[in-house]
Amino acid sequence: MSEYVIVIERGGDGSFSAYVPDLPGCVSCGDTLEELQVNVRAAVQLHIESLREYGEPVPPPTATVDRVVAA
Repeated sequence: MSEYVIVIERGGDGSFSAYVPDLPGCVSCGDTLEELQVNVRAAVQLHIESLREYGEPVPPPTATVDRVVAA
């Protein structure tokens, strides 16, 4: 089992979207954070299944996260 980093952004309308840096094109959205989390998990699973189905390599997770405090 692999763990992929997701980047979550909040839209101006209060909805959420996410993308997976290690899986180009893998994105999802939701009206709430909880909905987004469910949707992005499904998107990652479907993305990986599709890559395998078409004989494409599944990129390993390499992204990491950190935070920067700005004044």
